[in-house]
Amino acid sequence: MLAHPQPQLMTPQEYLKWEEQQPLKYEYMNGQVFAMTGGTLPHNSIALNLASALKNHLRGKGCKVFMADAKVGVSQNGPFHYPDVMVTCDSRDQRARQVVYHPCLIVEVLSPGTEQIDQGKKFRNYRRIDTLKEYVLIEAETMSVDCYRLNEKEKWELTAYSLEETATNETDLEVHLTSVNFHCPISLLYEDVVFLEDNREEFVDS
Repeated sequence: MLAHPQPQLMTPQEYLKWEEQQPLKYEYMNGQVFAMTGGTLPHNSIALNLASALKNHLRGKGCKVFMADAKVGVSQNGPFHYPDVMVTCDSRDQRARQVVYHPCLIVEVLSPGTEQIDQGKKFRNYRRIDTLKEYVLIEAETMSVDCYRLNEKEKWELTAYSLEETATNETDLEVHLTSVNFHCPISLLYEDVVFLEDNREEFVDS
């Protein structure tokens, strides 16, 4: 999650050197740095569930799966972001130490404070990455996943997976991430996640 920007402007090189010395993570856009704040427990569980499943799926296939502590660079000059989950299968990233520049899949778990940024500015930035094939937005408070995929005409298409829009039960609704040929039931992404309505029901029953 993003906090308020720091007042100073930096070059990309100044940012990369400066951030290494900071106790917090900072994203970088248009010369400004933005401190990252912690997410909710459901947010963390969803990212961990997906990253773990992708790690198992891609083991031995020359791909790397990263979570929120890994930085992606749209270019050498930025912007620089911290996606919740990303995958790179590009040999140029295999020895990367600080920044991933060639991901094929980027995933953001939505929260009220970052939803507009993830759907707007970040997506516009991510679309500039020539290796990116899929951008995924996962709701944290309801079982809903939006997958933006680059089609054969180099246009981004949306495929939505939502229990609210289908009669299929949660164990049958399958999410397909085509960039890494990964299939999973939507319920796997939300394993161990407690939704707000579940908390309300427990409070009423107690």
